[in-house]
Amino acid sequence: GPGCKLDSHVTIIGHTTVGARNRFFPNCVIGAEPQDLSYDGSPTELIIGDDNLFREGVTINRGAPKEDGCTRIGNGNMFMANCHVAHNCHIFNRVILVNGVLLGGHVHVHDGAIISGNSVVHHFSTLGTLSFVSGGCRVPQDVPPYMLAAGSDDPKITTVNVIGMRRAGIPEETIQTIKRAFRLLFREHRKLDEAKQILSDQLEGLWPIELENLFRFIEAQRRGRFGRAREALRQQESSRSYEPKRRAA
Repeated sequence: GPGCKLDSHVTIIGHTTVGARNRFFPNCVIGAEPQDLSYDGSPTELIIGDDNLFREGVTINRGAPKEDGCTRIGNGNMFMANCHVAHNCHIFNRVILVNGVLLGGHVHVHDGAIISGNSVVHHFSTLGTLSFVSGGCRVPQDVPPYMLAAGSDDPKITTVNVIGMRRAGIPEETIQTIKRAFRLLFREHRKLDEAKQILSDQLEGLWPIELENLFRFIEAQRRGRFGRAREALRQQESSRSYEPKRRAA
């Protein structure tokens, strides 16, 4: 794409599409074959948007022949040195992966999330909008939006990512509502329906979209397996064959 800059020893290979104004520092490998035993040479893809920053030694694999066969990177993301993004991941927008972060296959990281240094994320996990993962975490399950996860092994939801929400321009009243939801769900361990009713009574039915997003995310997570909403896709993918998309001549 226009305005991209590639430093020395950058490798961009395979069916890789790169948007505008992306910066690649030395020794990046972008679009290499997926590290997946099911890969059979199919023309899978990596699609990168605009204004992303890839620091030294970042590796991003193109898709494996599963789901839509594509790894996707959105806009305005920062990948610090030695990060790895595996096949079929979807990184949305304005995400930060700090040095040494490793994402397993099929991981989704939503807008504005931050994953701190040397953390690893399990296959099929989802990190919600403006979520924050502390350094050195092994993340085996989904992290809800606006929440902060901490603890080196099997991290817990410890608080609300207030700083991230404020930086994103979310109103203080909404932040306080999300904090009340956090206390109900993760401190008092109320059932979802009970927490919804309490908050609905307090808010007189006027729910901010951020609160709706939080509850929808947790509902999907609990319908999934092993704390991962998208884990059910693993069985679906094993039962069907991949059909590559036709390319325009």
